[in-house]
Amino acid sequence: MAATWLAPTWLQSSQTVLDRLTLLAHPSGTYNAYRTADSDEQTRIWKNTLAYPAGVAVVSAFVLALQLTARATPVRRILARLSKSDVEGDGTDDIEATGSDGQPLSHVAKLGGPVIYGFKVVRFLSTLTLLGLSIATPILNDRNDDSEYSFDPRWVAFGFIGTYAYVSLLGFASLVTNLHLSRLVTRHLVTVLLVTWIVYVYRDLWPLATFTLQPADASEGSLLWAKVGVLTFAAVIIPLVVPRQYIPVDPKEPSEKVNPEQTASILSMSVFSWLDNIIWKAYKVPHLPYEELPPIADYDRAKHLVARAFPILDPFQAGKRRHVFWSLMTVFRWEYTVLSVLILLRVVATFTSPIGIYQLLQYLETNGEGAVVRPWVWISWLFFGPILGSAAFQYYIFNTTRMLVRCEAIITQLIFDHSLRIRMKAETVDTPAPSRATTAAQTPDNASIAEPDPTEADAGGTSSSGSEDETIVRASTLSATSTTATAVAKKKEPAKKTEEPAPEPKKESTPTGNLIGRINNLVSTDLNNVIDGRDFLFVLLYAPVQAGLSVFFLYSILGWSAFVGMIAMILLFPIPGYIASKIQGVQQEKMKKTDARVQNVTETMSVIRMIKLFGWEPRVTDRLADKREGELLFIRKYKILELINGNVNFVIPIVTMVATFATYTLAAGQVLTASRVFSAMAVFDILRDQLHQLFGYLPPIIQAKVSLDRITDFLNKTELLDEFDEKDAAAAEAVVPPRTVESDVIGIRGASFTWSKDNDGSKTPGTPGPNRRNFTLRIEDEVTFRRGRINLILGPTGSGKTSLLMALLGELHYIPNGPDSYVSLPRAGGIAYAAQESWVQNETIKDNILFGAPYDEERYNKVLEQCALKRDLSLFDAGDLTEVGEKGLTLSGGQKARITLARAVYSKAEILLLDDVLAALDVHTARWIVDKCFKGDLLRGRTVILVTHNVAITSPIADFVVSLGSDGRVASEGTLSKALAKDQTLSREFGDQREELKKSEGEVDAVEPDDEVAPKKGDGKLIVAEEISEGHVSWQALRLYLSSMTGGYTLLFWLGVLVLLGLCEFFNVVETWWLGYWAQQYEDTNPSDVDVAYYLTVYNVMLVTGITLYCSSFVIYLFGVLRASRSIHATLIRSVLSATLRWLDKTPTSRIIARCTQDIQCIDGQLANTLNWLIELTVAMLGKFLAVVTFSPIFIIPGVVISAIGSWCGQIYIKAQLSVKREMSNAKAPVLGHFGAAIAGLTSIRAYGAQEYFRQESYRRIDKYVRAARTFYNLNRWVSIRIEALGSLFASCLAAYLVYGAKTRAANIGFSLNMAVGFSSMILWWIRVLNEFEVNGNSLERIQQYVTIEQEEKPTSDGIPPAYWPASGSLRVEKLSARYSVDGPRVLHEISFEVKSGERVGIVGRTGSGKSSLTLALLRLIITEGKVYYDGIATDSVNLDALRSHITIIPQVPELLSGTLRENLDPFSQYDDAVLNDALRAAGLFSLQSDTEEGRITLDSQISSGGSNLSVGQRQILALARAIVRQSKLLILDEATSAIDYETDEVIQKSLREELGNDVTLLTIAHRLQTIMDADKILVLDAGRIAEFGAPAELLKNEKGMLRALVDESGDKEKLYAMAGSR
Repeated sequence: MAATWLAPTWLQSSQTVLDRLTLLAHPSGTYNAYRTADSDEQTRIWKNTLAYPAGVAVVSAFVLALQLTARATPVRRILARLSKSDVEGDGTDDIEATGSDGQPLSHVAKLGGPVIYGFKVVRFLSTLTLLGLSIATPILNDRNDDSEYSFDPRWVAFGFIGTYAYVSLLGFASLVTNLHLSRLVTRHLVTVLLVTWIVYVYRDLWPLATFTLQPADASEGSLLWAKVGVLTFAAVIIPLVVPRQYIPVDPKEPSEKVNPEQTASILSMSVFSWLDNIIWKAYKVPHLPYEELPPIADYDRAKHLVARAFPILDPFQAGKRRHVFWSLMTVFRWEYTVLSVLILLRVVATFTSPIGIYQLLQYLETNGEGAVVRPWVWISWLFFGPILGSAAFQYYIFNTTRMLVRCEAIITQLIFDHSLRIRMKAETVDTPAPSRATTAAQTPDNASIAEPDPTEADAGGTSSSGSEDETIVRASTLSATSTTATAVAKKKEPAKKTEEPAPEPKKESTPTGNLIGRINNLVSTDLNNVIDGRDFLFVLLYAPVQAGLSVFFLYSILGWSAFVGMIAMILLFPIPGYIASKIQGVQQEKMKKTDARVQNVTETMSVIRMIKLFGWEPRVTDRLADKREGELLFIRKYKILELINGNVNFVIPIVTMVATFATYTLAAGQVLTASRVFSAMAVFDILRDQLHQLFGYLPPIIQAKVSLDRITDFLNKTELLDEFDEKDAAAAEAVVPPRTVESDVIGIRGASFTWSKDNDGSKTPGTPGPNRRNFTLRIEDEVTFRRGRINLILGPTGSGKTSLLMALLGELHYIPNGPDSYVSLPRAGGIAYAAQESWVQNETIKDNILFGAPYDEERYNKVLEQCALKRDLSLFDAGDLTEVGEKGLTLSGGQKARITLARAVYSKAEILLLDDVLAALDVHTARWIVDKCFKGDLLRGRTVILVTHNVAITSPIADFVVSLGSDGRVASEGTLSKALAKDQTLSREFGDQREELKKSEGEVDAVEPDDEVAPKKGDGKLIVAEEISEGHVSWQALRLYLSSMTGGYTLLFWLGVLVLLGLCEFFNVVETWWLGYWAQQYEDTNPSDVDVAYYLTVYNVMLVTGITLYCSSFVIYLFGVLRASRSIHATLIRSVLSATLRWLDKTPTSRIIARCTQDIQCIDGQLANTLNWLIELTVAMLGKFLAVVTFSPIFIIPGVVISAIGSWCGQIYIKAQLSVKREMSNAKAPVLGHFGAAIAGLTSIRAYGAQEYFRQESYRRIDKYVRAARTFYNLNRWVSIRIEALGSLFASCLAAYLVYGAKTRAANIGFSLNMAVGFSSMILWWIRVLNEFEVNGNSLERIQQYVTIEQEEKPTSDGIPPAYWPASGSLRVEKLSARYSVDGPRVLHEISFEVKSGERVGIVGRTGSGKSSLTLALLRLIITEGKVYYDGIATDSVNLDALRSHITIIPQVPELLSGTLRENLDPFSQYDDAVLNDALRAAGLFSLQSDTEEGRITLDSQISSGGSNLSVGQRQILALARAIVRQSKLLILDEATSAIDYETDEVIQKSLREELGNDVTLLTIAHRLQTIMDADKILVLDAGRIAEFGAPAELLKNEKGMLRALVDESGDKEKLYAMAGSR
């Protein structure tokens, strides 16, 4: 049965043909080469294989004639008339017609240059040689007898001469014609030569590989081999090695530097040798810079990809809506056709080893009896088969990764372009995006795993605009009169909590955040899902075909027994499915626990300074440890289930194999031979791998389908702006024809506007919040704004002020009321827009202000001055070259608002729309902006439309005022006094604001805002670049992990893991040998005497023993992994929480969070897995290698050599791969960063008309990413094909030795080959896993860096204070000095003072006097000298957590945790609700809100992270309540200034005076003198020294005193003297 398939039928048929062509033994030797054994005169020429080349040449000549005719100008004109199209010249004729210097190229250069032309010349000479040899053959064989000629051979000879004459003519034409014709004739030339070569291979080379055949043309002697040699050179070698000519995708824009991929020969492409140069470059330098990477190929450029894909993918260009999957299939149809062919080749190649092993062993079993093919063929088969399969598979991956990168670029740009058309509305129909997705680019702070600071990558600059010849129609390009939209401004309105502006915009409360997050999600999570699911062909094509061939192979050697095995496998299939569902459930629970821990860690690190101030470190550590334990419990369950699943997948093919062999021997009664055993085992291994692959591929494919659905919904269902929504535009025109208005009018008449077209305008606005989506702005009459003047838009929160701006910009859905309705915003002079939610790009401050406009130094400096940015820039070492970071994270809210304003002011736009730009500014800065900017020369004569709540401060500049009512209608328009007269609420607000303006005049240190917020940056970079380890993981980092695993029992742990694993591998090897030994018994004894049950039992016992040993080893390893995960997490958290304040100040929080989240997750997952795989692979490779060496000791040397070469290749590859991966990560972050920033600022981009600028910048960044990504993926192909070739070489050399050099039995040879093939296939995986371990080990490095940071003093038993302490709030300071670092200057100089228990002390001084430093010194947060006694005990003798937990500080802007108010007041559940409510009442919260007020704050009220859903005043009240709950005897208050409204400030001051106990000492860092003039004492600081200390009345008597000077400067001088005198 085996012979019926394994001796292929095509071999038998070839023998029949060759028998008919056996040489005639004619004495004259005339034309013996062309005489057949059958002398029948009826034989036809076409039956002679030598006639085929002539036939192909004739067909080629005919086709070529047609092609040339079609190119003729008259024919093209006729065809053009028929098709009614223009006659176009053949663009390829003129490709590269001129050089870079404009000079015409030579003929040789036009045909590809001297190298390619040289190959063409050599091929032409080869065809002439073949022509000469074909003429010589009949002459030399025709010396004796002419009469014996047969008609057919004579014509065949002439046919050959004609064929070679034809190809010689083609060869000559390829040298002298133009490029297009040369390429055309070369294709015909290669085709004819290749067919001729195949004929000779079939007739004369194939018989040499058989025992039964002879070369058909042997009588030609040396002439034959000369012809075959020249033909092989011309038809095979030259086409394989000749470089390809670079043909630009767009002849008008050829690449300056050509990617080697575009010119590499076929052979070079197959083995990826064109990457050798980059590999060696990377090997020689520590880090390969981006500039050294191969240039991007022009067919990979974003511009070309857009031109290729958008006509199919973009709904606006395609003209129809369909699923993105089918559109992508259309775009990449040719690629997927090639992939299908490659996959089928790979399937066929996987059977080369089983077939080779079967044939070799069968040859040895029968001693060659009846063999047709020689053994060396099968040995070569073992070498070339896997190599060809590998080449096909690597080319498959090459194509998929190329499509992967292109798909990333296309979909990113597609979503970006489509986003430019969508309406940013309050809510979306879809559910919010998954929380696990990131909506920001990977920054240096949140990147992980060998990904360095992406800001090192070039993120700035602009690219040149697209070519004027570009024919892509951009539906999203705006016309000169079109208008645009934004979410940004809309975001803020519903978020207002109080009538007073908060100091920073609140992103958490932005209603469009859902849509922005969703769009960002599409290009991050969803796009990654699509990419991960790219290998669906494996499920649709690879798996079914391979399964079918496997069954066919097994049936051919084992008969119907194979079906029994298949049935067993099918019956066992539900088991892994059931386990997979369990794994999924545990995984979901694990993710919940992980999310809970990550959220807790993230929040902890966000408020780490507060934790240190309150001395909460031990409790926070315990709480995080509890969260960690819950997570580790599910990690353990997950790993155990994974172990069970792995064992089941391992056992199923073995059960199938045992069932098959048992049926074959017991039921069928057949003899089991070594050839059948080992070839079947190889196929069962294939099935096992396929099972693993199938279960691995299905989840990502399903996830990809879901993500493609989401992308499709976004493209087809997201609401668009009116100008892009054809149906809406047509409907509006049908009802109300558009009315043209004067070009310079800014206004609206008779129209309604909604945030969504779902709202028809019939609904009225309700309360701000969820119903906000139904808001309708109604302009019933006409509103026109004054040109060249400052126009104010006023109104209560939620009245539609932002909506009015959005309506003008065209961002809202326009519903005209009648034929005279209009909305007009002239764009000819330019529009500038400053959103309320300040929008900045991740660029320098200067780039953000210029926004692509030309730099004018004088104008620029004026803008900085007028927008109050000069002082801020002076606080940055790099000034205006400081990078603002992702979403402006290095800037305060006020700085962002002023930069947004500066951008609008700097622009040359005639009309400025400013949405509440003063909201994020304090009173001083706001007054400066009004006086210097709004009244300045840069805005003179320009039209300004300003939305504001600060009526009092903007009243002097109001030329025209539009007041809106709470119903979304215009309440009044005209002067400010008219608006105030009509709106009592507005009038009352105006009065309160005037009071606050007066209040602010009494501030002590009123300077530019945010001066302490801006951190210093040496070179303007966002952060100092992290240390990036180059090369291998350091031993210190590795030891941190390995020592944590062992739990102190290092030797015992590793002996347990490695010995058990080694024994398991030993049994695996012996199992394979045992099957061969069983088969051998059929040769040594009578088959009926073989005890099948015995051999099956022993095999099964060994199998169970091996599995048990593996499970034991894995469980020991698993508990080590969990131990390490627990230990490293605890060590990291303790280290960071114990860090000094100085270290925390210079380390971005996001970096710490990345360590505690992403890097810890890597250690839990990828690092643990890769180390496990590395250990298992190493043990398995050693086991298989030792098995080979046991039977063939001589192969220890080749094995070591091949392993060494493989490791060397791997090291070279890893060196290059790490560099390129780093560059790829660096290039990816700016793509996502630019995308995220642009999506967040869509309204601003559309308002400024900057769509094309952003589109071109997106192209530039995508191109940069594609260049690195393509190289990264290609490097994997380079190493893969080389390692697989080494493995195949090892297996085939061993086969050759065993067959020809050693006298070994078939069973042992089969066993050795099985081990060799297994060893060979593992080399590549070992190198890949080692590389992966190196990459993941970077997380260990990053954590190791944070374990060895500056630490505060550790708590000791001696530092525990007495239980009663502190009994009072007395404070005595003696010669206290302080500095921020050991080598830094002193900030406090020997301060001494004493405060009695219960006293209220005010601390005043100008900026930089040391007020904050004194606070930090009292809490020992900075380095101190001298003594501080708190209730009689020196604070330096008390543990830090004990000291800080007995002092409470209330900062200016208190930090709160997300969760309920109860959890904020009592984070560790120490008090009951009654105590907490009493504290809230005492702090004054209840006096600010009525019992019936909707949204009333209670203990169950949810607080968002940082307390961002509360005003600053409310946060200070809660912080005061927390201090009352803590019952601290010492309270330090850093007073908030104008960020708190008048009423709240009064409540806080009253609570401080009346609700604190008599024994509570209060230190107030005062910013306003009226707050502390009634204090018991005042401490005046100056330059870190005490200038004055005493009762206010006493200090005021000193005419030269600092306090007296400060009071005399104040506007409330008399009131302050009165307050001091009342004490």
